[in-house]
Order: sequence, then structure tokens, then C-alpha cells
Amino acid sequence: MTFGWSGHSDLTDLFSYTNRSHSNAPDSRSTLMPRLLVHTAVVMLIVSMSGCSGMKYWWHNNQMVGPNYGRPVVPVANDWIDSQDESIIVQNGGIDDWWRVFNDPVLEHLVAAAYQQNLSLRAAGLRVIEARTQRQIAAGNLFPQSQGMFGSYARNQLSRTTATASTFVPRAFDDWQLGFDLSWEVDLWGRLRRSIEAADAGVDAEIENYDSILCTLIGDVAATYIQLRSFDERIRLAESNIEKQSGSLKITEIKFREGEISELDVQQAKANVADTRTLIPSLQLQRRQAVNLLAILLGVTPYELEPMLAAAGTIPDAPEQAIVGIPAELLRRRPDIRQAERQIAAQSAQIGIAEAELLPQLVLGGEIKLNSATFGGLFDGSSVAGAFAPGFRWNILNYGRLVNNIRVQELRFEQAILAYENAVLSAHREVEDAMVQFLKAKEQAIEIRKSVEATARSVELVEIEYREGEVDFGRVFVLQANLVSAQDRLVAAESEIAIALTKIYKSLGGGWQIRTEQQYTGAYPLDNLALTQSPELPTQEMPGDAPEFEPLTDDSSTTNLIESLNEVRRAIEESKAGSTELPAPSEASKRSEEYHELKTEDDDYLDSSGDTDSRDCESLFPVSPAQEINVPAARTPLPKG
Repeated sequence: MTFGWSGHSDLTDLFSYTNRSHSNAPDSRSTLMPRLLVHTAVVMLIVSMSGCSGMKYWWHNNQMVGPNYGRPVVPVANDWIDSQDESIIVQNGGIDDWWRVFNDPVLEHLVAAAYQQNLSLRAAGLRVIEARTQRQIAAGNLFPQSQGMFGSYARNQLSRTTATASTFVPRAFDDWQLGFDLSWEVDLWGRLRRSIEAADAGVDAEIENYDSILCTLIGDVAATYIQLRSFDERIRLAESNIEKQSGSLKITEIKFREGEISELDVQQAKANVADTRTLIPSLQLQRRQAVNLLAILLGVTPYELEPMLAAAGTIPDAPEQAIVGIPAELLRRRPDIRQAERQIAAQSAQIGIAEAELLPQLVLGGEIKLNSATFGGLFDGSSVAGAFAPGFRWNILNYGRLVNNIRVQELRFEQAILAYENAVLSAHREVEDAMVQFLKAKEQAIEIRKSVEATARSVELVEIEYREGEVDFGRVFVLQANLVSAQDRLVAAESEIAIALTKIYKSLGGGWQIRTEQQYTGAYPLDNLALTQSPELPTQEMPGDAPEFEPLTDDSSTTNLIESLNEVRRAIEESKAGSTELPAPSEASKRSEEYHELKTEDDDYLDSSGDTDSRDCESLFPVSPAQEINVPAARTPLPKG
């Protein structure tokens, strides 16, 4: 097999020196060609390196061109705006399993069920496995990219009427071949290693995407459940008011029959009852929609979940104070921020890949085979033939395409930095919005509660006065309607407090830590949920021949995605140590348990300087400080090298 320029001309000898076992004795031209090849390669190396990162940088950078990645520095706030409020407690770390502050067992079981059965989360787990497989493909490219066996048979017959016809060569003969060939591009400039670096960052980004979806999922389950319970409470209050208003209606009817009042009071009392009754269908509709949304989040059908949540419940009690971390912890706790940072690292490696395209590629190729005119002589020692064909390829005269591709990658890198900065700013905004919503909802609830208490007392007094004939029904009508409205607004405000608290903890990056807890990673049965307010939650069953997604039922499950991710880590460590063996995907990658247990070893993610559960978003393929180039936050073009 020959590499370089192809064709039957002297250019083949110039750009690809081939040493064949059956070649003739070298002549003056054949001795000159290898020298030209060596001299040309040396000139190419000097010229190419003088125009790129420089020989010294290339050598001290593990023989790789392109910049080394360093996390950008982004500005973070020193404190929260409302940190001095007595309802906000600032402490390092925050709360990871924040849904437990509501002390609602049904909510805790819903979170566990959603974590184990949500389909979007499973799809995110599959993307992690896909990224891991792509990383293995990138690592495999370090080795000979093409190798294979070949074999052929041909029956040949030569013409006797051509100018080259010879009577000394048999006109008809057979040609038997059996051999092995390979092609190997040597990673001289680090193009393939940069591809592995990008794939490593891609695996990290998919893990962070999984965690981000998990945080959002838990927050949505909690908020939807709180809304569901608020509808229960509003329906209960409406029914209670209907009962009281119906009692007032009976009094007006009795008085009307006795001639004490006019029909106007009766009609006003009927209007009050009818207006309050109109609230119930609307609230029941919204409750049903909340159950339907919960069903989707849990990965079951609404028909299965509705009977399980049919029993009414109360709004979970939100604590008086919210425990938050410091703003700087957002960079470590928020998965979406860590995902954006990992995408910068992946794009940084793409710059090195693009720069390597400017340089010549050294390719080693060859073949060894058995070649004979007869099948019987195919396995004789004299039938062994072969070729060793080193060569190079150099993309020249590309009219700026390669240089502009480097610029494209640099611009994408700068865009990724801006996206990272925007993610940090958006995270600050979400936390501040949730905090002020929590505080103002508490203030609003206090005033509405005072209004409800005053209105309720007014209704009691006016009903007594009405029965005694001291006032007409007009005042009763107005105060009863006001009480219905005030009580409904109070329930909405109380639910707003609880929902705002869920937003605070979700915006702080709490929730993804659930996958590191033993009770959620295989030891949390869903078929024995001892719910205090509703029966056990259903598990999903797939019809027909669809793949089975069984919930995790014990902590003796064979293997899961934890093992798969640990294999990724071991592969990366082995590649840095020069290992040539990649781990094969485990059988566990085919099981549904993998989609949920993405836990990696704590020392890869825990902050070494603190005692929190926050993960450090360093790459799984880190660079040493000596190789690191810190990227400034300013929007300046990235220098080559």
C-alpha cells in the first residue's frame, strides 16, 4: 500500500519512499529520491513550525499545537441583595435535598418516583452513554486507523499483439494473494489528542446536562405538587363558604315566607351561592391539569396517577427562613453553568485541531502478503512479499480555507465564553428573582391573613345582626363575597411562598445531588410506598416488545451508569499514562438503571477547600498549571498558541 501522491510518475518516488522486498538494485535516481524526501520533510517542518506556535512551544506542550484551556474568570456578586433580611440565612453549601424541608412524605415519594421513571431524564442518561462511546472512538483513532486482511484470485491472459508482448512470458497465468495491510497517521501535532480532549469535555458537558435536567425535574415536581395542594385547599374553602352561604339563604327564605323581608334578599343570597359554586369547576379543572403534568413528570399516564392523588391534602408548610449559599458557589453548584464551562473546554480543543490541519501529516503504511501464481505455492517462504510506505500529506494552496477555519473556531470559542458569562448572570437573576418573590409573598400573605381574619369576624357579626333584624342582607351579601375572595387570595399567597422557596433552591443548584444518595440509587422501592395521604404510586409498564424500563427496587442491582462513568475516568487516566487498552462497554450500559445513577467518585467533584457537596467543574482531562493559559474575561481575540 502506497501513500502520498498516486499515479505512475516520478512524483510517487519523490513523496512516498517505498521499500519493497522484490525491488531491483538501486540506481542513481533511486538513491537520490530518499535524500530528497528527508530534506523536503526537514524544510517542511521548519517552515510550518515557524508560522504556527513555534517549535519550542510545540515541544514543551507535549508535541501539540493550539492553546491549552484555562477556565475563564467571570465576575460574581459579593453578596445577595436581600442577604440581610431575617428570612434569608447565608451559609456555605446551601441545602441539597431541599424538598425535605417541607416535611411532606408524599412530595418526597413523588421526587423519588420522578427520578427513577422520568423519560426525559432517561434520554439524558442515554446521551451520557453516547458521549462516552464517542470518546472511546476518539481515543481509538490514536492507533492505526485502518488495518485489515485481504485476499484475491485472478486469472490473467496477456495480448500477443501489443508492443510490449513477449514470447518469454506465459500468455495466461494465475495470481493468488493473501495478506494484511495497515495505515497509521502519526499524531505529530496533537490533532488526535486534541480530539480526545474535546471528547472528554463533551462527556463532562453531558453529565452536567443530566444534572441540570434533574434539578429542573425536581423543582417542577415540587412546584406542581404545591399547586395541586393549593387547589385542594381552595376547593375546600369554596365548599365551606357554599355551606355557610346556603345557611344564610335558608334564613332569607324563611324570613321572606314570613313576610319580614323582600324577595331582593333571597335573590342576593342565591347569587352569592351561585357565584361561589362557579369557582369549583374552574379549580377542579386546574387540579386535574396539575395531576396530568405530574403524571408526565413521573413517566406514567394520567389515568394511572389520578386515583393515587385523588385524596385531598394541605399545602406543604414552607419554613420561615430560606438557607442559601454565597454567590460564588453558583459556579460549582449550578449544572448549567458547569455545562457551559465544559463546552468552552471542548471548543478550545477544536482550535488546536484546526491549527493542526495547517501542518503536514505523517502517514505510515504498508502491507505483508503471500503472492503466488499457484495456490499450492502460496504458502511457500519464497511467496512472501511486502511493502513499507511512509509518506506525508500536506494541505497546501487551500486559498485561506484552513486559516479561516481556525478563525471560525476561535470565534466559536469566544461565543462559548459569552454564553458562559451569560449563564452566570442568568443564574444570579434567577436567585434574586426567587428571593424577592419569597420575601414579598410572605409580606403579602401576612396582610391578606389579617384581611381574612377581619372579614371572617365581620361576617360572623353581620350574620348575627341580620338574624336579629338589625341590618339588611346587602351587608351580608358583600361581606360573604369578600370573605370568599380574601380566603382564596390567602391560599394563593401561601402556595406562592412555597413555590418561591422551591425556585430559590432550584436556582441555587440544589437537587442533582440526589443521585449520590444511596436511598435513591437502587434501594428505594416504588412498589411499597407508604403514603400517608394517598396510596402507592404506580410504576410504568411498557406494552408489547418495547424495551423494559423497570424502576430500581434494590441496592443489589448488578451495575449501572456509575460503572460506565468510572470506566470513562479509568480510560482517561490510562490514556494519560500511555495505556493502549480501552475498556469495553459493560453489559450494564443496556439496562435502565444506567439512566439514573450518574454518580462519579466524590474526589473528582467535591471542592477540596470546603466541606460542601458542590462539585469542582475541572475537566476529567485536566492540564497542568505549567501548560494552562488563562483566558481573560475581556472579549479579546484568542492568540494562536
